[in-house]
Amino acid sequence: MLDKHTLNLFRPFLDKTAQLLRKRGIGADRISIAAFLIGICGAFAIAREHYIAGLVLILCNRIGDGVDGIVARADGATDRGAFLDICLDFIFYSAVIFGFAWADPARNGLPAAFLIFSFVGTGSTFLAYAIMAERRAIANTRLPNKGFYYIGGLAEGTETILFFVLFCLLPASFPVLAWIFAVFCIAATIVRIVYGYRTLV
Repeated sequence: MLDKHTLNLFRPFLDKTAQLLRKRGIGADRISIAAFLIGICGAFAIAREHYIAGLVLILCNRIGDGVDGIVARADGATDRGAFLDICLDFIFYSAVIFGFAWADPARNGLPAAFLIFSFVGTGSTFLAYAIMAERRAIANTRLPNKGFYYIGGLAEGTETILFFVLFCLLPASFPVLAWIFAVFCIAATIVRIVYGYRTLV
């Protein structure tokens, strides 16, 4: 819901970072992998209850995720790069939630499991619609520079990161926040299913 506005807000910073990395000969795939590994370190920090360190690493991951796309488009985007990027993104998102479950299984386990369950809904509807959009050559006018068709919803990347920030800043409130965000994700899943079923005729 907020992704387009967020991208426009941070575009100047991301563009400058991308230019610096390109000058050093660092390609998009290398950035994707490095950002992923940083994000996984963030999830591990959270599992060890180092929440602020985890937050810093999560934000670094998201910066890398924004930069790799800019570099890819400048150097020539590839299908394998887009594939790698989206796979690593979904693994990263789930890893962060798993980190909170690991940090306090008794308190966070069930909310974390329910949130990951809701991620399956948002992820599957996102990818399923992207496949159908590719088959039908449906143009993505909302986020035209993405490697996949980005179907909108209540819970997109920006909303996910906002909740991740809240999780790290308020770790004692993780269970409540996780339940709330999971409801948003399930609502987004339902909306996408209805939208896709009605439009893909």
